Amino acid sequence: MKLRAVISKIEERIQIRQAEDFDNVGLLCGVPDREVSGILVCHDALENVVEEAIEKNCNLIVCFHPIIFSGLKSLTGKNYVERAVLKAIENKIAIYAIHTAFDNDFFGVNAGICNQLGLKHLKILQPKKNNLKQLTVFVPKDYSEKVKEALFSAGAGNIGFYDECSFTINGNGTFRPIEGSNPFSGQQNIRENADEDMISVIFEDYKKGQIINAMKTAHPYEEVAYQIYSLENDNHHSGLGMYGDFEEPMEEKDFLKFVKEKFDLEIIRHSDFNGKKIKRVGVLGGSGASGIRYALSKKCDAYLTGDIKYHDFFLAESKMLICDIGHFESEQFVTQQLFEILSQKFSTFAISKSIERTNPVNYFI
Repeated sequence: MKLRAVISKIEERIQIRQAEDFDNVGLLCGVPDREVSGILVCHDALENVVEEAIEKNCNLIVCFHPIIFSGLKSLTGKNYVERAVLKAIENKIAIYAIHTAFDNDFFGVNAGICNQLGLKHLKILQPKKNNLKQLTVFVPKDYSEKVKEALFSAGAGNIGFYDECSFTINGNGTFRPIEGSNPFSGQQNIRENADEDMISVIFEDYKKGQIINAMKTAHPYEEVAYQIYSLENDNHHSGLGMYGDFEEPMEEKDFLKFVKEKFDLEIIRHSDFNGKKIKRVGVLGGSGASGIRYALSKKCDAYLTGDIKYHDFFLAESKMLICDIGHFESEQFVTQQLFEILSQKFSTFAISKSIERTNPVNYFI
């Protein structure tokens, strides 16, 4: 299977375009028309991981963190990024990064953390804003189902865990073909009355191009009458972080012991104890100080993330236990999650999980 086709199948499950704007996701290096012999899944595509891919005859590395994050002005091997990329290029190994596309996925990074903790009733902590659009299109009644099918196939009409959602109103449309037109029905210079349906669907902004193309392809009219509106609704099924509840609350120290065991941690940095039992927990894999105020607004009793700075711990305000479990440690389940997803998608060639250590942080206990 060619790399282009492999990427297409990956993106059927993980929508790469839902990544954050600052991120650098997708194919970082590699030739899309090259045949894929094997896939190595990893957290960071460092030089030792590229060497592992060579040994395992894998010419595609699917990584969580993008090894190329900001622009490269040269490739001379002067730092760890350039050495990894050079080795990949020299050995014809492609690198494809997931990162915040998987952070924003409802079943992604943060779902993995919540599942490890056994939390229930999971919800997105920071729902995506300015992400939803509504399309309204006017269609001859006889073509209504054809256009709806095209819209649904292109990804319109998905609301949470429901798809093929739409609303249709029947009415009478008018138009008059003028000189230069080639009408589907009617004659030039004569007003036409048409039995039409008004179809409305909701979609995520990044799908706009493919949905408009599908609609116009399926629509019989030469000029398609449609409108697109931006919705103020938050997208509660896509966004950063997640929160959920324990079935039974825990004492604070018991909670920290529980987290330490579940995540195999050597240390947890945390804010002052406040005497509250822990029932609702917010999580955000990676650097998650930005999620503290969201966790407080959701009335979380504890918040798990990484890379918390000194002053961030004051934000707890004796209302919530802030826990810094480490950047890598909070994302440690990602490689297994991606391995399972790709193993389900591809059965014709090998999917390997990297055994190389890439966490740059060490602890002296």
